[in-house]
Amino acid sequence: MATKIKFGTDGWRAIIAEDFTVDNVARVTYATALWLKSNYDKPSVVLGHDCRFAGELFMETAARIFVSQGIHVRMSRGFVSTPMISLAANQFNCEIGVILTASHNPPSYNGFKLKAYFGGPLAPWHVQEVEDLIPDNCPIDFKGIDIDGAIAAGQIEIVDFETRYVDHVKANFDIEAIKASGLKLTYDAMYGAGQNVLKRILPETTFLHCDYNPSFNGQAPEPIAKNLQELEHFLKQNGSMDCALATDGDADRIGLYNGKGEFIDSHHIILLLIHYLVKYKKMTGKVVIAFSVTPRVEKMCAHYGLEIQTTKIGFKEIASIMVEDDVLLGGEESGGIAVKGHIPERDGIWMGLIIWEFMAKSGKTLDELIEEVYEIVGEFKFERNDLHITEELKQKIIANCKEDKYKSFGDYNVREVKTIDGFKYFFDDERWVMIRPSGTEPVLRTYAEAPTLEEVRKILKQTELTICQ
Repeated sequence: MATKIKFGTDGWRAIIAEDFTVDNVARVTYATALWLKSNYDKPSVVLGHDCRFAGELFMETAARIFVSQGIHVRMSRGFVSTPMISLAANQFNCEIGVILTASHNPPSYNGFKLKAYFGGPLAPWHVQEVEDLIPDNCPIDFKGIDIDGAIAAGQIEIVDFETRYVDHVKANFDIEAIKASGLKLTYDAMYGAGQNVLKRILPETTFLHCDYNPSFNGQAPEPIAKNLQELEHFLKQNGSMDCALATDGDADRIGLYNGKGEFIDSHHIILLLIHYLVKYKKMTGKVVIAFSVTPRVEKMCAHYGLEIQTTKIGFKEIASIMVEDDVLLGGEESGGIAVKGHIPERDGIWMGLIIWEFMAKSGKTLDELIEEVYEIVGEFKFERNDLHITEELKQKIIANCKEDKYKSFGDYNVREVKTIDGFKYFFDDERWVMIRPSGTEPVLRTYAEAPTLEEVRKILKQTELTICQ
């Protein structure tokens, strides 16, 4: 019986050679081709893969299917990031961009992401239409289709997506100001697909894990503090760095450190970006955030007179709004952020460069800029704890949440519950905890915010003890 293929919050993900196979990639690509042909007269696609095992094999499988259906393919040679494919979809006005990537997931995974012509995630309802077309078996005998022959015939066009992206960055940032600032900067690519970009733009940067290693050295390439211990150790040992940027496996998520080796979470990054774009660059627009983002963004928006909208989790929810409305920034807790003036797509390198440009042009340290933010919204800390528990216990906890059984978590009494996507329990204006199952991994996520990191960890521990008993 054929494996049931489902798209999660950000594409289809599966374990390589288990469910993520050539045949299953062919099934998903065939469904994508059917969807394209039913919606467009002469559709074309941009196609790429990240640094994971067998990326080229899976990409060429997809290319063969598209060619068999008369769909023109623009394809990379070598790995590319998700923002590179999204940008190319926008620049070439292709009906679909496909990137073979499992983003931040462990190295045993690969995935299949769909991008729209505007340069961001395909709308959820269109993704569902593609999913509904996936056959039990791909009816195309694709293995005999010759890639080189298709290139010679003009059915496949080889494009340097990375150079196009680098040129786009250079045209939109004051790179010379960053170079002239004397800032000592570090970039950790986590062995991901962004590893060459900053070598080409800011070669004086100190680079970590910027070489090809499809196993990611055994580490899930998600730029969160527990996965960036080598970077943290380097910063603390070095002592002279001003800021460090990290990006995930497909370079669409950001991680950030100050010069002291302290992790700066996405909530702080979102607030910094809004502050810079509005106060210093005089930009305007609505702010759109995912449900798990700090409510302090509401304070920042009130301060600057900006409209704010909260969505379900999954960047495709944010991107759909960015395409329709005048949006200054769209952001989610997991490090995916997009801003006005670029594509409606998460881009870790782009966001890092905005922060570095902010530092360079203001002449201030990252900590000094964060203090400017605290003057507006107040000081706070945040942390996420992923609980690797049984499916049975996870379902029991979610059922308890739905039935409103949790009135307190240890010392913390629940004042209000919000349920846009998951369950966000507010204790007072400065303390909250959220419970939500991951849409891409077999884990239950808990998130907490409080004035100090010590209290954040206390809330997370008391929540775990309450729900896992």
